[in-house]
Amino acid sequence: MTNFKVIKTPIQKMDVDDLVVGDRIAISGEILTGRDAALPRLVKLLENGESPADLTGTVIMHTAVSPAGIAPTSSNKTEIENSIAPLSANGVRMHIGKGALGDETIHALKKYNSVFVVTPPAAALLTSKVTSSEVLAFPEEGMEAIHRLEVKNFPGIVAVAQGESIY
Repeated sequence: MTNFKVIKTPIQKMDVDDLVVGDRIAISGEILTGRDAALPRLVKLLENGESPADLTGTVIMHTAVSPAGIAPTSSNKTEIENSIAPLSANGVRMHIGKGALGDETIHALKKYNSVFVVTPPAAALLTSKVTSSEVLAFPEEGMEAIHRLEVKNFPGIVAVAQGESIY
C-alpha cells in the first residue's frame, strides 16, 4: 500500500513516536476488540492484576464483532473513553474508533505513549481486512465480547498523537 505508514503488531515505542496527526496507516497483525460492555470489565481485571492477554504493544478497536462485520463505534462514550487511559497505562499503544476525545484523554494518550486512530465507517472494507477472529474474554457479552482479530493492511488515520488532535 503506497502513501501509508505500515504498522505491525505488537507496536513498538518508536512506531508511536513516529506517528503524527493525519498520518494514514495500514495495520497488520493482531487487534483486540471491545466496546461499552467489555472494556470497563477489562479495566477491572487489570486493576486486580489480571488480564486475558499481555497488552504490551497492543491495538484495541472500539467495535463489536458480528456476522455482519465490524465498524467503529463512538469512542467518546463514557464507558469507552474512561477505559482509554488505564488501558494505555497497561501497554495498549493504539486505540481505534471514531469521534472526538476529551482533553484529559488526549493528555493521557500522550503520557502513556499511545495514539488514537479513526477508520472509515465502512464495515465491508474493514471486515475484508480480517483474516481470523476468536473470542478472547467475556463470551457472555456476545458480539461485544473481547475478540482477537488477525488483520492485514487494516486502514486508519491518526486522529490523536503527541498531545495533538485532528478535531
